[in-house]
Amino acid sequence: MTLELLIAKYGLLAVFLGAGIEGETMVILGGVFAHRHLMTYWEAAAAAAAGSFIADQLFFFTGRHARRWSRIRKLVDQPAFQRANRLLERYPAGFIFAFRFVYGLRTISPVAIGMSNVPTATFMAVNAVAAIIWGTLFTAIGYLFGQGIEQIFGHLPLHRHVLVAIVAVAALLIGGAFTYRRLRAA
Repeated sequence: MTLELLIAKYGLLAVFLGAGIEGETMVILGGVFAHRHLMTYWEAAAAAAAGSFIADQLFFFTGRHARRWSRIRKLVDQPAFQRANRLLERYPAGFIFAFRFVYGLRTISPVAIGMSNVPTATFMAVNAVAAIIWGTLFTAIGYLFGQGIEQIFGHLPLHRHVLVAIVAVAALLIGGAFTYRRLRAA
């Protein structure tokens, strides 16, 4: 089975799972796949939004219902959790909307929100809107990135196109992580 057939058959599932488990990288690749016509842009964006929404809801309910679990108690003691909690207390709606866009807070934040007094319906509504915007935005970034790769290198075979995209996304994420750490240390 060729890479194109694998992506055409399982690509939406990969974007859905990747959005929930990993985050931006798989969603950006979904945009690249959409650019290559292996799925539509809106299918990729919907899979990304749904994966992100469902994962965040699961983490929220974990925080809501598993406060006494030792693993969750250890999580509460982490500095990232404490930062997320302070931001949540100051700006509840803004924090719920924005946490998925902030490096280092994406997974821990829904657990913190679940442990807070934020009503479930409020979290679900704001989370849904934020997931749709996030999925649409990062899929668009991947789509545009696919166009950029094609303009720079010409029409590449899919495996090379994906390799260039993965290397570039990894470089951006690593650069972003270093920048974030330097700004935080300053």
